[in-house]
Amino acid sequence: MMIRRRSALLGLAASWTMGRSSLALAGTGGGPDDPRFVVIILRGALDGLAAVTPYGDPDIVAHRQGLLLPQPGQEGGLLDLGGFYGLHPALAGMHELYGAGQMLPIHAVAGHYRSRSHFEAQDYLESGADQRLDNGWLNRAVAALPGQGRRPDGYGLAMGLSVPLLLRGSAHIGTYAPAASQHPDPALYQQIAALNAADPLTGPAFRDGLKARGFSDSLMEGAPAASRPADGHKPDPFSVLSTAAGQMLAAPQGPRVAALEIGGWDTHAGQVGRLKGPLGQLDRGVQALREALGAEWRRTVVLAMTEFGRTVRMNGTGGTDHGTATVAFLLGGAVAGGRVGGTWPGLRPDQLFENRDLAPTTDLRAVAAGVLRDHLGVPHGALARVFPGTTGETVRGLVRVA
Repeated sequence: MMIRRRSALLGLAASWTMGRSSLALAGTGGGPDDPRFVVIILRGALDGLAAVTPYGDPDIVAHRQGLLLPQPGQEGGLLDLGGFYGLHPALAGMHELYGAGQMLPIHAVAGHYRSRSHFEAQDYLESGADQRLDNGWLNRAVAALPGQGRRPDGYGLAMGLSVPLLLRGSAHIGTYAPAASQHPDPALYQQIAALNAADPLTGPAFRDGLKARGFSDSLMEGAPAASRPADGHKPDPFSVLSTAAGQMLAAPQGPRVAALEIGGWDTHAGQVGRLKGPLGQLDRGVQALREALGAEWRRTVVLAMTEFGRTVRMNGTGGTDHGTATVAFLLGGAVAGGRVGGTWPGLRPDQLFENRDLAPTTDLRAVAAGVLRDHLGVPHGALARVFPGTTGETVRGLVRVA
């Protein structure tokens, strides 16, 4: 096997460019008035009870008093969602969308599986089937749209080195990586060069590639790494990706479907402090997407989903463990929002799933199917093929149908 030096360099750069974020795009083969659909995968299992807290349920205090933020109206408190639920204050931009009727949280939602393994659950989440597949439900949905044969050059574009399972399948997906989003510290390059220095194949490839990028011999031989810019600014990878996605989705002949992902949701310890970061990134990314879409935001639905929720009770390290039901978010100008959807199951011990988790009351596939049918225009008869093992069940009333 031959590894060309330029290929090795490009692989090195792309491996860390996006950090915990990535993007894939697919087109629907229509015109500028087409609806737009964006799926954001929150990898790591978001605690729905922290993101959208049912502060009106009296049983929540007994389970997680150490995790609860102040109620709405208090300093640092939740942002009210109608008197029973409160939104985490790191999601202030999304709260504004809620007030404008453009955000719809759906609580006690879960996938059709009951695995607490991240890897298994993410596979099922993206395949949308009762067994593991090598293709994803969003790709199958794109393939089911009318008129796909009009674009033989392909319908999709993936950010990074791989396409997420969600968009793998018969609909063509290309690849794209932005030139500038997030770059690792020079020290990381130095360590990688040192690890490969003795290898006769990869050693020279990494070394020559780094020199081509302007790294000096002294850096690769162990000199102190260059410092960050004086202003200390570090680009937010998810906002960069969201902006790129919005610009491409807004283009008259651009793609119409996008899949983004953001990690950092696995909060086993110190959850109160750790959760602010990814929630803030999600909030900023949604705002960046909206701004980049411009007028096309009114034709857009965004579905933010995670593989499973977290335990109702706080663990011994101030965090939560792998659970079941959680919250999903629908956002966009085409969303029938300004309310919280789903059926609340309650938090009494006898109401919990397996005496530990929020009980699921809504199938995430039915939420996605409702958006695919009523917004994107996937024929109802095709939904059972998009989500094998179902009969095409949908949740209605999620979007504003023109």
